[in-house]
Amino acid sequence: MNPARAFWFILLLLVTSPAWAFHSEVVTIPSAAMHQSFEATVVVPDQYGHGKATDRFPVVYLLHGSGGDYTDWTANSHIGKLADRYHVILVMPDGGHESWYIDSPINPQSLYETYVGTEVVAFIDGHFRTIATKQARAITGLSMGGFGALHIALGRPDEFGAAGSISGAVDPRGCEDEPGIDQVFGDPASHADFWNNAAIVENARSFSGAHIALTIDCGVNDSLVQSNRTLHERLIELGVPHDYAERPGGHTWKYWSNAVQYQVLFFASAFRRAARDAGSATT
Repeated sequence: MNPARAFWFILLLLVTSPAWAFHSEVVTIPSAAMHQSFEATVVVPDQYGHGKATDRFPVVYLLHGSGGDYTDWTANSHIGKLADRYHVILVMPDGGHESWYIDSPINPQSLYETYVGTEVVAFIDGHFRTIATKQARAITGLSMGGFGALHIALGRPDEFGAAGSISGAVDPRGCEDEPGIDQVFGDPASHADFWNNAAIVENARSFSGAHIALTIDCGVNDSLVQSNRTLHERLIELGVPHDYAERPGGHTWKYWSNAVQYQVLFFASAFRRAARDAGSATT
């Protein structure tokens, strides 16, 4: 290749292949509720280290699924580049293998709703330059984490301004055969009220007054797609604004790593709208 052609080839690579410069680190977050500490992956955008020291950033919390941990998102998707693209901090806490992100009525050592929804948020706000307001926080997750994200957001409507679910187990009553679920929810017969009250499909009305920007998606070949359709239909009946999408795919990382890109774009748009609205209100 002659020097002139080599120059243009290198220039093309620089233009079409941006160098993502986000920074990823693992932090240890204590839980006073559970008297132990857990690790979390935090990704900050390039601007965090190279912009002004006074710059603050919105946060997207990403929850893993059943059997996973705080490394899942970074190990199985190119999630980090989204921090740079949308100028957000990404936080991936450890939610235990089968915690379902609830405060268990039968296991006092499994209080992951309090941990993720309160303790993790407080730690991140205290140790990173976040915009520590509802309007600059979003939470989503896949499968068990999709249920957890919506459950936590509904339980803390003053804390999260946006929420999502990817292939979410929005009706855990259909997951009774999942290993370990009864160890946190309790027996489906003797704890039927808890199971029913926790089901997102039964709590759709709670979104009406929560003022949460909401996005839900599921693969058309996913075994959970029907419960997601039911939630979507109930939200429509209730007049709750939300984004809903079904795309080709199943309960796989191929689907999730693609879907999360749309969800973080949705959250970034919600953050911008909230900032614009706040600016309009003060002028």
